[in-house]
Order: sequence, then C-alpha cells, then structure tokens
Amino acid sequence: MIVMRLLSSLKHDESERGIFHLGRALVKNEHTSIIVSSADEDNDLVKRLKRDGNIYHRLYMNKKSWLSLLHVASLRRLIEKYNPDVIHIHSRTPAWILHLALRRTRVKRMPKLVSTMYGFYPINKYSQALLDVDTIITVSDSVTNYLKKGLRREEAGPKVIKRIYRGVDTRRYPYRHNPSVYWLRHTFAEYPELEHKKWLVFPTIIGNEYGQEWLIDILGNLQEQFPNIHVIIMDEDYREGDVAHEDFRQRSNTLGLSERITYVGSKRNDMREWLSAANIVMALANEPESIGINALQAIHLGTPVIGWDQAAFSEILQPLYPQGLVKKYNAKALCKSVRNQLESVTRPEITTKFTMREMIEETLAVYQNLHEEALAEEQAAADAAAVKRINKSLKKASRSIPESAYVKIEPADKANKVKLTKIKPKRVATPKATDSSAVSKAETSMSKSVTSKPVTSKPVASKSDLSQKEAASDSEIMENTKK
Repeated sequence: MIVMRLLSSLKHDESERGIFHLGRALVKNEHTSIIVSSADEDNDLVKRLKRDGNIYHRLYMNKKSWLSLLHVASLRRLIEKYNPDVIHIHSRTPAWILHLALRRTRVKRMPKLVSTMYGFYPINKYSQALLDVDTIITVSDSVTNYLKKGLRREEAGPKVIKRIYRGVDTRRYPYRHNPSVYWLRHTFAEYPELEHKKWLVFPTIIGNEYGQEWLIDILGNLQEQFPNIHVIIMDEDYREGDVAHEDFRQRSNTLGLSERITYVGSKRNDMREWLSAANIVMALANEPESIGINALQAIHLGTPVIGWDQAAFSEILQPLYPQGLVKKYNAKALCKSVRNQLESVTRPEITTKFTMREMIEETLAVYQNLHEEALAEEQAAADAAAVKRINKSLKKASRSIPESAYVKIEPADKANKVKLTKIKPKRVATPKATDSSAVSKAETSMSKSVTSKPVTSKPVASKSDLSQKEAASDSEIMENTKK
C-alpha cells in the first residue's frame, strides 16, 4: 500500500498529528510512506523523516497562500509518479491543491482520499475541499458533533466520519516521570523565583481564547492562603502589538501579582519537564478545545489537571481524572478546586487510553479499509467490463450465423373437414363346438367378409329377418365344422 500525506508545515502541532510515528509505522508494516510539505530539505524534521524510511518531497503549500496554487502541476506529477493508493490531507490549503491536481491526473486507479479535521473549522467554501473526501477523521467527539451539525445545515452529502483521538507517546511521557537534577538546577539558575514554590503551569501562549485572565482570579483569591503559589506561562514576557498580552500584563501589574508570574517562552523543547514538575496544569481555554494535547500529556505523566468541563477537556478528564473538571466559567468553583488540590494532592492513575499506539492502529485501519475498498471496486469494474465484452462478442456471433431452413406447415383447410361416425360392432354368436381350429377358421372367414364388403348404409331390418339370418349363419358354421 502506498500512502501519501500532504501538510502545510512539519513544525505545526507535531505531537498532535503524529506525523513521525505514523510514517514509522507505515514503513515498519512494509508500506510506502510519502510526505509532501513546505519544509526545507535541510530541516531537522525532514532528516528525521528520511531516517525513518519516509520519502519526502518539498512543495510550497503554506496556509491561505495563493502562491501555493502554482504547485498544482508539481503535485500532479508526483501523483502520477507514485500512483498512491491513499492520500491523507492534514490541512485545507493542501486539500485545494490536491483537488485541482486530480482533475487531469492520469493514473491507473484514482486514490482514496482521507482528511483530518483538527479543530472547529468553519463549514464554508474554503473548508469544502477538506470535506470532499472518502473518509473524514475527527480528533474528538465534540468535533464530530460540530461537523455533523454543519453538514446538515449546508445540506452536504453524507460522509464517512471516523473519530480517532490524538494519542501520547507513553515512552516519551512515562507515568510519574521526574525531571533530572541537572534540569532543575539549570531552571533555578535561570528563574530563581521558582525555587520552593507551588507551580501552576499554563502550557499555552496568551490569547483571547486561551483564558489567561482566570489566573488572576486564582492568584488574587489564594495568595494569602498559599503564599508560595506561582504561575508559569509558556509564552514570551513581551509581544509587541499583542492586545491580549498587553492587557494581561497591565492587570497583573495593577493588582500587584506580576511577581507571582514567570514567562518562560513558547519555543521550548522541554515541555515534558515542565509538565512533570508542575503541581497543577491549568486548562482554562475560553473557546472549546478540540484536542487538549498538553492536558493529556500531563495526565499520562501523573500530574493533576484542572480544566473547564467542556469539549475535549471534558472528554479527557471525565474518564481519566474527573476531580479536575470545573463548571465552566465559574471563578469560585475554579479557586475551590485549586485549593483542594494544593491541600491534598491526588494524582491521576496510570492509563492505557489516549495513546499514540492506539491512534496509529486506528489510522492504519482506515487506510487498509479504503485500500481494500479500492481493490474491490477495481475488481468489480474489471468483471463488468469482461461481461460487456462477452455480451458484445456473442451478439456479433449471432449476427454471422445463417438462417436455418424451416418446414412450413400449412394449416388444415376448414372447408374440407372429414366427419367421423361411430359404427357399432355386430354381435356374433359363439359356437358350441370346442374345436379351436374351427373357431379360428370361422373368425378368419368373418374378418374376410367384413373387410371385403364395403360398409353401406341400409334400411333397418325387421326382427323376423334378423332371426332368419342368424339361423342361416349357424347352419353354415355347423357344416364347416363337420367338414
């Protein structure tokens, strides 16, 4: 099986998409994995893909860029070269390029199309190319319900929708992982204010949809009860022109909470260490979250997570850590949950759900089902063509056979019908003699007399005439017996 995957960028949401794990699994199962993206050939991620056995091609397919349309012909040539069985689309811009490339593609069999919907994309014309596929993979039940509702509203055709949760690599995020002493010393040297503190890690950047304003409510209400409480934000300490970032900094400075907040930057490769060292990981997004990968990673590490009871956070925490769910947008309930967790620590239990292995197996099953479906369609088309050729040849053969000679039977003439009449046989008196020879001679003579004389119609004789004739016949029979 040959699988081609189209991405805008390899750097975006690597852990969510599982690009490297999926490619490694395809190669391990003796399939061909082809990846087309905008990343440069010298990129470390590209080298990692090639090292795992993937075939990589670079095409400029950045998001919402009209320049991406210039590579339609290049993608068409790649499809004709490899003739993939399945093409997996991970973004909307590559989806449009693919649909344009397939219009004039000359391949033996058209590939099956799969797309993954990673968020609550608006159901509009721009997203239509992502929906016109054979199977749509959604990353959570909330995204599935949103998609079905949008398709009904747009009166779109029915799609095969398969929900596959994003998974965590349990080898990289083992349960109860502890940061190394070297990392802790380096961190305390860089951020000395973090030593001997209770860490509330906010694992996203600052934005209107990420809910960083709830951190001010937590610090303002709990700083007296927990003087060593401290918030760590995975974002830069300053971003020029960012209104949400500037508003948050001004509010924290005005309330005297800036000393309890540390910004460690967003471009870090030690997220695992921060999540495992945290006392609580906060999941406070104002907008419904579709994946919640950071909260999921923290739970697999054994770190408590507190988040709103909505969308993906609810789907993750309900089966794994229900005490971390908080009634959404309720500051009082949020502070109470944080206080309870800081007073008595209860960690999530180890789990085998939401793993990378499970995600890979389900995705490969989707590929395999589509491949088998394509083979069945190809076989059905070949059988139909064979039947059509046979019928055509039989039709030609029937035309070449000469007409056979038939004997024409004329119907009977109704005017010259023969009327049959029923003749009653005559009664013959049996002789008294027992000589068999005489009887046989008498019978032969009677038969000759009957056959020799033609049957003619005579008037009915009287009873006296009949008796005289019978007596004469009896005397003749007696004379013959004597002789």
